[in-house]
Order: sequence, then structure tokens, then C-alpha cells
Amino acid sequence: MVPMSMQAGDVLAGRYRLDDLLAESGAGRFWRAHDLVLHRPVAVHVLAEDDARAQPLLEAARRTGPVIDRRLLRVLDAEASDGRCFVVNEWGQGDSLDILLTREGPIAPRRAAWLVAEVADSLVGAHDAGLAHGCLTPEHVLIDQHGQVRIIGFGVEAALRGLPAGRVNVDEIDLAGLLYCALTGKWAGVSPSSLPPAPEVHGEVLRPRRVRAGIPRVLDALCDQVLNPQRESDRPHPTARSIRDLLLEHVGEMTGTHVAVPGGRSTPPPPSSLSTPPPTSAAAPTTVVPVAPAADLAPHAEPVPEPAGEPEPDPALQPDVTTQVAAEEPPPAADPPPSSTDLPTQAGMPVFHDDDEVDWLRKRADKPAPPPPLAAPAPKPLFAPDPPEGEPVRRPRPGSRATNPAYWPWDSSQDSGVDPHRDSGVRPGGRDTGSWSSGSWSADRWDTGDGFDDTGDQVPGRSWIRLAMIVGICLLVGVAAVAAYQLGLKPPTPGSSDEPTTTTTPSVAAPTPFTDLAADDFDPQGAPPQEENPDSVPNVLDGDPATSWSTSTYQQNFGPAGLKTGVGLVIDLGSTRAVRQVRVTTSGGQTSLAAYVTSERPTGVAGLTPVGTASGDGELTIDLTEPVSGQYVTVWLTLLPQVSDGYRGTITDVQVLG
Repeated sequence: MVPMSMQAGDVLAGRYRLDDLLAESGAGRFWRAHDLVLHRPVAVHVLAEDDARAQPLLEAARRTGPVIDRRLLRVLDAEASDGRCFVVNEWGQGDSLDILLTREGPIAPRRAAWLVAEVADSLVGAHDAGLAHGCLTPEHVLIDQHGQVRIIGFGVEAALRGLPAGRVNVDEIDLAGLLYCALTGKWAGVSPSSLPPAPEVHGEVLRPRRVRAGIPRVLDALCDQVLNPQRESDRPHPTARSIRDLLLEHVGEMTGTHVAVPGGRSTPPPPSSLSTPPPTSAAAPTTVVPVAPAADLAPHAEPVPEPAGEPEPDPALQPDVTTQVAAEEPPPAADPPPSSTDLPTQAGMPVFHDDDEVDWLRKRADKPAPPPPLAAPAPKPLFAPDPPEGEPVRRPRPGSRATNPAYWPWDSSQDSGVDPHRDSGVRPGGRDTGSWSSGSWSADRWDTGDGFDDTGDQVPGRSWIRLAMIVGICLLVGVAAVAAYQLGLKPPTPGSSDEPTTTTTPSVAAPTPFTDLAADDFDPQGAPPQEENPDSVPNVLDGDPATSWSTSTYQQNFGPAGLKTGVGLVIDLGSTRAVRQVRVTTSGGQTSLAAYVTSERPTGVAGLTPVGTASGDGELTIDLTEPVSGQYVTVWLTLLPQVSDGYRGTITDVQVLG
């Protein structure tokens, strides 16, 4: 068999870059990859080309590739090249059902019925074409970020596990197992799952109502009929179609629910909706015919004691609402029942609430009116309009100080009013400031040097100019004073106390290696704890590059997907010392390691923080930014080089410096 030596960053078939290893199944690998041609994330199943499952895997991919369903993660590519066989699937983003149940617990009954009905609806068309999923478990049902159901590994997962194709009967049992699991959190299907198994009594799966209170009788009877067929051998085995129809009928019940319309309003359902439940999707049939109605399933089931505290009315005493409504005669003056076009739903998803009620979206009868068009902005002139004849081009703003008509001496409208001070050139107060003659005004009439005009108001900006001049003069005086002080200093006499002295900062001494060290092998993740060649451990401290210590040989490398995250050595310094540098010399190929400094001998590395990491082949140096005190230094190998028979790491020398 061709060795599967792959790691993150490798490019498969020149197109798919492997990013994250998600799971392993024997010699198979499941990767999250990136399509370098179309620039999108994909899922890749990889096997060795000479693996016995390689050809069935390619055949399963070719059979399921043409299947078109919005819930199936499609097969995008299938090929065998470079000694590997791989299948590329569409990538789905979301939480699988097993993770959802582990995090949030069992699901509300009506939502669980809708979820399994979505899965069953996709299997109906596949079963009609002779195809099957073959390994339908909660791990293969994905709820994406939009709340839609997606199915993972259709046909491919069964081939990877070496299972035959076309296991339709197994899909039908796993559908009931999915419903049982969503209601109780326990797995009761045929295919293997990591969730806890359903409890059994005398070889029969315990009914869901005995595991969790409040489960409707119709769902309880469906799970019991499919998962315990030996109890009622005379009844036909339910198919995926009959399971889907029964679940859609249960989800479509509008009793006690409201119809949600766009805009957030909620209205009670019409009376006619009780007898005809609306479909949940475009693929759902208009008329729902279940294989075993609730009225037929309950009498044949064994009597089961109800859990304490569950107020459940006796179905034998309560007439069926649907039958009762259908049996009632309509009043003579009643309006005709609404047509099928008035059903309060459209093709889409139901909205589930915390109290297990469901709302349905009503489709708008009329499209909303479009918003009015935006009004065109008024055009702005490029240039200001010319002023009326006889008026100045610029006028003072309202509220400004320069509102005195005498401020505009060129205004001809002011010629009729004669200022008593204009001809004499005498300012109020008896000071001559200028003269007015021939229609012109002398500048000194307005600027007298004191910052005020002829009306006694302060000229705008005059105080700021004076302040700037004062600041500039102060700066010049300060610079002149500093220059005079510097010129007046005498140079220091050599040997006098005034001569400046220079101080030198002592340099930090280079780290020196510690002596009298002891070393032990370290394999805390062995089950049971194993030894990693303890006889050759002293070779790493003898200073001889010809001697070395090697780990055991592993069939797969270390990492999150491996059996171990690493092995290593523990160096005993003899006492608590300040460690500044760790030098490790490796051989054999690319090796990655991390160093830990602790005061006590470690029992594992899960809760420790490394002081540094290194990767390469040869002398690897880990420099600590600040000294770390401790007695034990752990050299932890996290990636081993590949050898002819597996993966093995080799260390020839270890030095701890402080």
C-alpha cells in the first residue's frame, strides 16, 4: 500500500491545497481544502490508490454526482492520480446535528419532525433512483448558518467504510434513529455514531416518551414502529416517503399557531387550515398520506406508563380535531371555503418558537409600491450674480459690527447725509485723523494706530496682530538671551571638576552552559505509559555528536489527528536556575519542538506554556527574552522526520544555558 504521507499545505493533483485534517477512517483522510482554480473551500476524501476501498469510492462518487438536490453537498470531482484516490465534495458551513444536540440538548418535537422530514424528502428521490446514503448519522446532518439542512457524505461515506451500495432499508431505519436522536439526544440507528446509544429493555429500544416527557404520540409511535419491527410484524415497514409524509402532516398542523406575515404581524389561522395542513417546501406534496396515522399506531402499541407530571389527555376520549371539523356541516349562510391559493404559506422555512409553536410566512398578494423618485437638486450657479446697479459688490453680514452706513464711503446713497466730522477731519474727542475730499477717504481716517475706527469700535483682527507681534518679540529676546549665555561660557579646563565625564553601561555577559545535568525520557501520553529508549538518553548530555537518542518509530506523525501530540526529554538542572537559552541538535530531517521550564517534574504538557519553539534540522536554538527560573527543562518533540518504516526523531545533543 502506498504510504499516505500528506500534511497541511500539500497540493493534490496540482489544484486542491490541503488546509486542515478533519478526520481519519483507517488509512483514509478527510481534509478541508482550497480549490486553487475556482478559489473556494471544498471537502476532500483521500485514499491510497491501491486501497481496497478506492474503486468502490470512485464508483459511488460517479453514481451520486448527477443527483441534484439543494440539501446534498454535491460531488465536484473524483480522480486517481499520484498514487492517491480522492473525491472532492462541496463544502458546507454550519453545525452538525450531534454538535447541536451536545451543546443545546434535545430539540423541540415540532422542529425535530421538520428537520428529519427535510432529510427524508431528499432520500425519497434518491431511493426512487436506486441510490442510498448508506451511513446516515447525526454527524452527517448539517444545519448551516441560514437554518437550512444539508446532508454530508451521500453515498461516499458508506464506500469509505467498506459498506455495500444501495442500502435503502438502512436509510429508513436511520431516519427513525435521527428522529429518536433529535427528540431524546440518544442514537438508535443502525450506522455508528459518537452520541450515546438509546436505552434498551429486553432487546427492544425504549420508546421516546419513556426517555423524555412531552413527546407527541404520533412521533413516539413512529419511532417505535420502525426501530422495533419485531413487535408488529404484520405491519408494512415504513419507507422514506411515508416517514416524510407523516412528519410533514405533524409539522403542518396549524392548531394553536399563528400566521406570520412580512412586517412582524401575526394573525390566527383560518378554520379551514385545520383540515388541510400547508406544505413546508416546494418539494412537499400537496396531499399528505401517512403510512400509519396516529390513530392506528397508538392502539397497537404496548401500554407504557407515562412520566410523572405530564398532563396528557387520553386520545380515546378526545375526538380528532380534523375529523370533527370535517364532520361538521357548514352553516347555510357561511362563505365558501378559501381556495388553495389562499393557503397562508409559501415555499420556505417555518419559524419555530421556544414553546414548540410554528409560524408560517404569508406571501404578499400585491407588490409594495416603489418609493417615489428622488427630487433633482436645484442647480447652483457657477458664479455669484451681479449686484444691482448702484450697490456695492460685497455687503456686511447681518449682525456684524460694520453696519454703520458710513463704513461704505463709496456708497452714493450716503452722499446726502453729511457727517459733521467728515469735512473737518476731526474725530470725536478733538483729534484730527484725516480728511474727506473728492469722494475719497484717507486711510488714516480709519487706522489711527490705536485699533479703533472713527465710531469707537475695535477693528476686527487688530488685537490678534498685536498679540502675534508681542509673541514674536518675546521669542527673539529668548533666543538672544540663550545665545549670549552660551557665548559667555568658558570651556572646561582639562582635569577640572567641570569637565564632563562619560559612564559606560556594563555589557550583558553571554549565556554559559550548565553542567552536572541529568536527563530522562518523557512519554506521558502512552497507554499504558511507554518508555522511549531510556538507555540512550545520557547520549544527549555527553557532548559527543556521534552518539544520539532516538524516539520509538511511529506509523503516523504527531499532531491533533495522531495518537499522541508528542514525546520528549526532561533535563534535571539539579537546582533552581535562571534559564536564558536552550540548544537542541537534531538529525534525520525536519523536526519541530517546544521547550518548557518548570519548578517541579512535569507529568504532562497539556497545562504548560512553552518558553519557545523551534523547527528545522541540525542545531535549533530557543532564546528567551527574559530569564525563566526552574529546575526542569522539558524538550517536547511535536513533529518527527519521516524514515523508511515510519516517523522517528533523533537528538544528538542538548545544552541548557543561563
